[in-house]
Amino acid sequence: MAEGEILWQSSDAVWQASHLAHYVQWLSREKRLSFHDYAALWQWSVRDIPAFWQSVWEYFALPQPDELVEIMSSDPMPYTRWFAGARLNYAAHVFKQATDERPALWFAAEDKPLRPISWQSLLQRVAGLQYFFQQIGLQKGDRVAAYLPNTPEATIGWLATVALGAVWSSCSPDFGVQGVLDRFRQIQPKILIAADGYVYQGKRYDRLQQLKSICEALPSLECVILVSRIHDEATWQDIHPRQVGWEDAVAGGSRRAPVSADVQVVEVDFSHPLWILYSSGTTGIPKAITHSHGGMLLEHLKYLAFHNDVHAGENFFWYTTTGWMMWNFLQASLLMGATAVLYDGHPAYPDMGVLWRLAAQVPIHHFGTSAPFLMSCRKVGYKADSQQLATLRSIGSTGSPLPPEGFEYVYQSIKPDVWLCSMSGGTDICTAWVGGCLWRPVRSGEIQCRCLGCSMYAYDENGKALDHEIGEMVVTAPMPCMPVYFWNDPDFTRYRESYFEMYPGVWRHGDWIRITEHDGVIIYGRSDATLNRQGVRIGTAEIYRVLDRLPEIRDSLIVNIELPGGNSYMPLFVVLSSGMELNEGLKQKIREALRNSCSPRHVPDEIIAVDDIPYTISGKKLEMPVKKLFLGMPLERVVQPGVLRNPEALRVFETIAQSWRNRFSGD
Repeated sequence: MAEGEILWQSSDAVWQASHLAHYVQWLSREKRLSFHDYAALWQWSVRDIPAFWQSVWEYFALPQPDELVEIMSSDPMPYTRWFAGARLNYAAHVFKQATDERPALWFAAEDKPLRPISWQSLLQRVAGLQYFFQQIGLQKGDRVAAYLPNTPEATIGWLATVALGAVWSSCSPDFGVQGVLDRFRQIQPKILIAADGYVYQGKRYDRLQQLKSICEALPSLECVILVSRIHDEATWQDIHPRQVGWEDAVAGGSRRAPVSADVQVVEVDFSHPLWILYSSGTTGIPKAITHSHGGMLLEHLKYLAFHNDVHAGENFFWYTTTGWMMWNFLQASLLMGATAVLYDGHPAYPDMGVLWRLAAQVPIHHFGTSAPFLMSCRKVGYKADSQQLATLRSIGSTGSPLPPEGFEYVYQSIKPDVWLCSMSGGTDICTAWVGGCLWRPVRSGEIQCRCLGCSMYAYDENGKALDHEIGEMVVTAPMPCMPVYFWNDPDFTRYRESYFEMYPGVWRHGDWIRITEHDGVIIYGRSDATLNRQGVRIGTAEIYRVLDRLPEIRDSLIVNIELPGGNSYMPLFVVLSSGMELNEGLKQKIREALRNSCSPRHVPDEIIAVDDIPYTISGKKLEMPVKKLFLGMPLERVVQPGVLRNPEALRVFETIAQSWRNRFSGD
C-alpha cells in the first residue's frame, strides 16, 4: 500500500452530523466567516488566534464572565496568559453531563468483569470524598497525589480534588519507589491515594512495602487513603500515622457525610493549576508540567469535538495507565457527555484479542490505543470480527508513529469502514498537536491535519519553514493548553530550556516531521534520537517500519555513535520471534530490506540479538540512554531507574556497550 493512498472518507451523513461541520455552520451564521475547506479554517485559526479561542468559548456556551476579559495577552511564549479575569472549574463541566440515561463509567480489569458505574454512584462518592478532604483541611491549591491503577477510584479521586480547586497528580503503581519520589517530592502532596497492589499479566503485585517507603520520604503527607486492590483491608500494615481505607473515605470519614451531600465546586481563575504531569525523566529529574483549568477545558472540548467527533451517549476508551497523559485525556471524554471506559491490566493478556472483545462487549464507539499495540496485533496476525465491532466509529493511535503497514492492517483486519485517527501530541500539552479531521480522507501513513489553533511547521536548522521536507517540529504561536509553568520553576528556566533554546520565541517539540503535499503530517520519530549517518539525518521510525515487516523480528532498537574523524558506528539490536535464530542468512535479509526500502546509509554496521528492548513505563524506547552507554556514561547517570518498565534490559546494553568500547579502544 503506497504512502498517501486514500483508505477511507466519511460519508456525507457522518460529516453533516459532525461537531466540526456544526462549528463551521455556526461560524458562518454567528461570525459571518465562511471556509471552503479545512486548510482555510486552520489558516484562520492560527492567524486570528484570539478570535478563534473566543469562538471556541462561545460555541461550547462556557459561562460569560461578569466583565470583559483579555482573551490573550501580548506576552511571548512561555509567558502568554489567557482569559485573564475569567473564573471556572474544569470539573463543573464534567458534572453538567450527569444523567440517569447512561453510566458515567464502564470498568473492567484482567481479574474483574465489565461493570457500569452510574452517575449517581460516582457523584455520591465524589461528594463523600470531598467531605473527608475538608476534614483533613485540604485547601485550594493543595496537592493530592495518587498511586493508582486505571480504576474508578482514580477518576473519583481526581474529580473530588479538582472540583475543590486542589491540584491532582498521579503515577501508576508499577512505578518504582524512586520514580514516584522523583515526581511527588517536587509537589509536596498533602494527601496520597494509593492502591495496595495491582494485577498485570495474570500476576498480583504487592505494593505495601513500597508505599511505606514512599510515605516515609514524603513529610508533607497528612493522610494516606488506601484502596484495596489485592489485599483484604484487615491485612494491611501501618504505612502512615493517619491512614484510612477508601470506603471509609468516600463515606466522609469518621464524621459521615450526609447521604444527600452535594458535590462542591470551587470557581478558580482560568490559569489556576488543574493537574501536574511529568516528563519521562530519562535524562534527569522529571519536569513537573502544570496545566490550567481553563487551558485544558478549552483544548479538550476543541479536540474531542472537532478532531475526534465524540458525541453524548457514546463510549470512549483509551488503553492507558494513570502515569500517562492519555489517562487525563480519557477523563476529558466526560466533558462531551460520553461514558469513559476504563481497563486495568495488560493489553494482550491472555491474548491479543482481549481489548477488541471489550470493544464489542461494551460496545465502544471510540477505541484508543498505541501504534506499537496495533503493530503487535499485525505481527501475530490477529483478525477481528468486524461485525462484532459494528458500533466502533474511530480507532485512535498515538505513542509513536503508525507506519502505512499499520494503516493497511487496521482496514484489512480490524474494520474496513472505521475512521483511523492517528494523532500525536505530548505530556507537555496533554492533547494532540496533530490528529483527526472528518473534512479530509484518511491517507496511508499520514496524520490527517494540524489541529485548529496549532501553528505548527517543519523548520530547518536555520529556522526556515520547509515545504514537504523533513524538519524540526515547531509551534510558532501560543496555545492555552501549553503549561502555565513547571512546578518549582519560578523564573521559567527549565521551561525555556525545554522548548525555546533552539529557536528563540518558537516552541521546538523535538519531533522530526514532514508536512505532506496533502497538508497532512508524517512523524519520523524524536529528533534528539535522529541518526546522523554520513551527513544524512535518518529518523529511527524509518528503520523500525522496515523491520516491523519481517516476521522473524519481534522488536528492535537502533542508535548511531559518532566517532572521531567523521566516522560512526551504527548497531541494530533485534529481539527475535519465537524459534528464530540470528544467523548470517537473517542478517543479510535485514540488510537487504533496509537497503532496498530505504538506502545503503540505513544499513547497520552490526546486528546484535538481545532478549528485550528497554522501555519507559509509558512505552518509549530508550534510544538516547542506550547511545549514552556507548559513549561511556555510567548507567546510573543515563536514566532514572524508576521510569523503566524493564530495567534488566538496560543492564544488558550496559554490558554490550562496555564490550564495544573495549574493542573500539583496542582497534
